[in-house]
Amino acid sequence: MKPTSGPEEARRPASDIRVFASNCSMHGLGHVFGPGSLSLRRGMWAAAVVLSVATFLYQVAERVRYYREFHHQTALDERESHRLVFPAVTLCNINPLRRSRLTPNDLHWAGSALLGLDPAEHPAFLRALGRPPAPPGFMPSPTFDMAQLYARAGHSLDDMLLDCRFRGEPCGPENFTTIFTRMGKCYTFNSGADGAELLTTTRGGMGNGLDIMLDVQQEEYLPVWRDNEETPFEVGIRVQIHSQEEPPIIDQLGLGVSPGYQTFVSCQQQQLSFLPPPWGDCSSASLNPNYEPEPSDPLSSPSPSLPYTLMGCRLACETRYVARKCGCRMMYMPGDAPVCSPQQYKNCAHPAIDAMLRKDSCACPNPCASTRYAKELSMVRIPSRAAARFLARKLNRSEAYIAENVLALDIFFEALNYETVEQKKAYEMSELLGDIGGQMGLFIGASLLTILEILDYLCEVFRDKVLGYFWNRRHSQRHSSTSLLQEGLGSHRTQVPHLSLGPRPPTPPCAVTKTLSASHRTCYLVTRL
Repeated sequence: MKPTSGPEEARRPASDIRVFASNCSMHGLGHVFGPGSLSLRRGMWAAAVVLSVATFLYQVAERVRYYREFHHQTALDERESHRLVFPAVTLCNINPLRRSRLTPNDLHWAGSALLGLDPAEHPAFLRALGRPPAPPGFMPSPTFDMAQLYARAGHSLDDMLLDCRFRGEPCGPENFTTIFTRMGKCYTFNSGADGAELLTTTRGGMGNGLDIMLDVQQEEYLPVWRDNEETPFEVGIRVQIHSQEEPPIIDQLGLGVSPGYQTFVSCQQQQLSFLPPPWGDCSSASLNPNYEPEPSDPLSSPSPSLPYTLMGCRLACETRYVARKCGCRMMYMPGDAPVCSPQQYKNCAHPAIDAMLRKDSCACPNPCASTRYAKELSMVRIPSRAAARFLARKLNRSEAYIAENVLALDIFFEALNYETVEQKKAYEMSELLGDIGGQMGLFIGASLLTILEILDYLCEVFRDKVLGYFWNRRHSQRHSSTSLLQEGLGSHRTQVPHLSLGPRPPTPPCAVTKTLSASHRTCYLVTRL
């Protein structure tokens, strides 16, 4: 603050509004509260100051309201890289179970749940499979496991995979990881499971990714006995290209690859980044797939969980729903619940999943960070007439078999660039403060130090007016009580009679005595007190 000038201002307390107005750095206050009487000029300055303050407060309220709406904007950018992590590729045969691996025991336990067969139809179905009916006196096993059925009867990658190359180097079934999905037994290339090193590529284009040749084994497809929701009518492979953190939902997101064609899949990586509330709706908290009817022990350490993904959240939500309704889980679901029996599959699990999908009961927000792959497909027929005989000789299959069962799949990056889609805050706190500071300087010519001056003035007012009032009141009360005490002591001393052992001459009053004896001096001192 500016130093005070003049003896008159020096005599005024710091809480006086004129002293504050003359020393404050806020423009206009010195003209409003300056010395002198009220005039037209002072009134115009007061109106200008009030109007400027009102406009400033309105602008501040608008900026604060806009900030509290938490707007965001999306930035799209394309970046280059010298090396990209190759995505995970999950493959599933459309046929879930091989006909050569089904047994009468499998039909007894799972025939009605998976194939819609009545017990009386089992012999006819076995004859359609080319298998003999159950022998007389057949006794089914006392227990049955659906996961073991799919693991035993599902298509084997050793039989399907005819050729495999990654970036021109040979690969094989050892580069794939077995995984169970709603389509049965599937295989994932470059899954990164069990700490395996992720494969990368340094070039884009065909020949710099995954090239595989597969046999779909149509002779192993189950006959279509009757039409139901689980009956497949097509032939081929379902393929999903996804990140290593995301579980495959291949029955919903998989691509269809048909035998008799070579399919080229050109990919481009996209990295997505979203904002959490209140600017966005993303989440990073993983959902535990285990259904816990009672709250867990707060002292127990939380179990490690995978990074949050949208598909992982939906899968965990479905698992919890089925576990709560049926007390079990389907064989592809994660968690610790027991696998459902075939009867639970038919009567509870499948109806519960269908009802849940119809109601869309899973509220899964977008992950705050995720990776996805844009895809472009093209295909050509194989084999050509010139190559049919060569392939038949190489694969030890007939030309007709190759045309009906063999497919080729080539997955590669289009280029070693990737897109970034990032949500950003449209209005930061620094921008809000900058706008407030600009409005403050434009309308009232103030700054942050001016606010400190106003706060300092309010402290002076509080000290002088409020604390001073209570201090003066307490001082006056103390002074009054002291005066009353003195008056009481004085009156008490004057009324006490003078005791003596013998007659004394009369003593003049203390107030008019010029020459005081010892006793008179004592009376005088008491009276003065």
